[in-house]
This record gives sequence, C-alpha cells and structure tokens, in this order.
Amino acid sequence: MKSKSFFAFDLIIFFSIVALVTIGIIFIYSSGISSDGILQNNEYIKQIVWGVIGIIFYMLVSFFDYEKLRSYSNQIYYAMIIMLVIVLAFGSIVNGARSWISFKGVGFQPSEFMKIALIIQLAAFYEKNEKKYNDLVKFLIGMLLMAIPMGLVLIQPDMGTALVYLPIFLVISFTAGIKRRYIFFILLTGIFIIIFTLIPAWDSYIVIEKNLKITRILTEKHILLIVIGSIALIAGLCGAGLLFYKKAYFYWIGYFALILSIALGMTFIASDFLKDYQLKRLIIFLDPQVDPKGAGWNVIQSITAVGSGGPFGKGFLQGTQSHYRYLPQQSTDFIFSIIAEEWGFLGSIIVFVLFLVIMLRTLFVMTSVKDAFALYIGVGVVGMLFFHFIVNIGMAMGIMPVTGIPLLMVSYGGSSILTSMMALGLISSIYLHKYKY
Repeated sequence: MKSKSFFAFDLIIFFSIVALVTIGIIFIYSSGISSDGILQNNEYIKQIVWGVIGIIFYMLVSFFDYEKLRSYSNQIYYAMIIMLVIVLAFGSIVNGARSWISFKGVGFQPSEFMKIALIIQLAAFYEKNEKKYNDLVKFLIGMLLMAIPMGLVLIQPDMGTALVYLPIFLVISFTAGIKRRYIFFILLTGIFIIIFTLIPAWDSYIVIEKNLKITRILTEKHILLIVIGSIALIAGLCGAGLLFYKKAYFYWIGYFALILSIALGMTFIASDFLKDYQLKRLIIFLDPQVDPKGAGWNVIQSITAVGSGGPFGKGFLQGTQSHYRYLPQQSTDFIFSIIAEEWGFLGSIIVFVLFLVIMLRTLFVMTSVKDAFALYIGVGVVGMLFFHFIVNIGMAMGIMPVTGIPLLMVSYGGSSILTSMMALGLISSIYLHKYKY
C-alpha cells in the first residue's frame, strides 16, 4: 500500500484546486467593489474561511479509506433524503427556494451534499448488483435512486441543483455497462420535455403567428390527454406485437412512442408546477431581447461583460459591468463574467485549463483502479464537475439557460465549495489506496 503522507497526494489535482479557490476569492473580492472603489460586503472573507475548511475536508476525506463507504452507502443516502425532507418542512427560503438549513447564522444546502451521497449510492448499487439483475432492472432501480432526491429538490424549488443529479446518474450508468438505448431513452425524453414545455411559452412571449396547432395541443389539457392516451396505446400495441411476433420494428416504434407519451405526460404535469420565471428563463435563452430590462437583463449584461474583456481583459478591479452593478448575482452565478471581463480570454483559458486538468487527471487515476466501486465514484465526480462547468460557463456566455448552477470552487458559497472538496477528496482517497490489493 502507498504511504499516507501529504506528498502521497495527487499534487496535480491538489494544486489545481488551490488555484481555482484562489481565483474565486480574488474575483469574489472584485465583485464586492463598487464603482467608487468601496468594498460593499465581506463575502471574500467568508470564502477564505470556507476555502480553508474545504481544504481541510479534502485532506480528511483523502486519508479516509473510500472502501468503507461501500458498507455505509445506504445510510449516507437515506440520511441525506431525510435532510431534504426536513428542509421542505423547516428550511429557510433564500432566492425563492426553501433549500437551506440555518443554525446560529450558518446555513448549508443539503441538496449540495446529496450529490456526493448519490454518487456513492449509485456506485455501491451498480457494483453490488452487477450480475444480480438484468440491465433494464438495474437501470430502473438506479433511476429511482436518482429520481427521489431530484423530486424533493424540485419541490423546493431548485431546478438547477436537481438537474445535476441527472448527469451523475447517466455517466455512472453508462460506465456500469447499462445498454445505451436505455440511457438515450432518458436523454431523448428530457429533450422532448423541454421542447414541449417551451413551445407554448415561446408562442406566448414571442411575437409570432398565434394559435399554432401544436400550441393548442400542448395547452388545452383535454386534447393533450387524448394525444397522450393515443400514443401510449400505440406503445402498448407495439409491446404486444413484440411479444407475439418478435419483430425489431415493434420494439423501436414502441420505444419512440413511449418517449413521446412520457414527455407529453411530464409536460402536462409541468404546466401546473413550473413558475412563470422558469419559463421565461427558457425563452430568454433563445432570445434575451424578448425582455431586455427584465428576465433578459442578466444574460445581456453577462454577454456584454464576457465580450468586453478582449484578449487580456480590462485589468483587475477595472471591470464596468460588475462594479457598476449591472451584473446580478455576480459573486455566484456570474462569477465567470467578471473573470472574463477583467482577465479577458487569457484569464478564461486559465480557468478552463485548471478544470480540464482536474477532470483529465481524475479519469487518468480511474484507469489504474482495481474495483468498480472506485471507478463509478470517479466518473460520477467527473460528471458532476463537467456539468457544473459547462452549464455555468454557458450561462455566462448566453449559450445555456440561466439555472443558478455555480462554478464549483470559484463561485461564492460554503455548501458548494465543501461539496467540491469532499468529492475531489474521494478521488484523492482512491489515488492513495489504489494499490491496496
């Protein structure tokens, strides 16, 4: 077994983490400076504290033998489910979502730590049941393990955090050898849900020809129910045809019919639960100019900040979008916009490279592990990091909808940074213990 000392850490990942946290603190400080050069808040001090605590957590998790988590995966998972239920009953409301538990002025988001619990639970489940169930049964059980916390977080409502659970589930399932058609089933269903939800909102907010037939189908519930029932019937008949005639075309017709019926059914449900501002976020993603002084303001100002940075930026503390307070939530959701404005393309590339180093190094470590449990944890962490990175950067550049997903290790927030450090601590633990057998 490898010796357990500081120098046995994967120093490539460790120093990349430290660099990202440092960049985050620098630009959280910048986000707090007004156009008059006056510091408006002490968020950067809090972030320093959380950064130090996060690094301590990283070290503690690194020295902890990840193998022991296999035996406690159920307890960890159910404990976090209970925490999510407690949040719904007694949690504090911040930014319209009841997602925080506060104690003596210190708050944390159980939904953030649920990401790690889900990674561990799915890793343990797929390893333990590799040969016990067929692919479909394993996939459905894994999806249920993902859907329970996802549903609880959606109720808060916190759509951004809930969405992170999906790529974690999909990448672990793919690595566990689940058939690709099952994974594509989820992806295609999700795409159609977004499209079917978006069409009526697009028709309402964009000046186009009204009363489109597809819009009527999706908005008039009695018509929608008839359509759902008809497509579900087709899926059922195809299932019977496959059972009796064993023809592949019955399978694929039923496959796509089932996708459409589920997507339309979820659209039916979503019409009662989605808030107006959530629909506007989807519309603004397609055309920010629909509401330039309202819902589109965030995206327009962020794109302006990113574009104005040029190759080398305006210089530290010289940005205008942030210091004149044009950028909302600039220390959290749009922290990258400040980096791009003040450090330009070069500074943005530094952030890109640091994230790329962490993810590639994690995947490299996974090539040398000797058990599936470690492998699934590793790809789950990479899936989480990649999704946060691509969505947050995409939000800042206007190529992704605004979902409130932070840039891990860089954006302001204690729960976010601790989750990142603990997740990467698991990778370090795998690295430290990879020669155990």
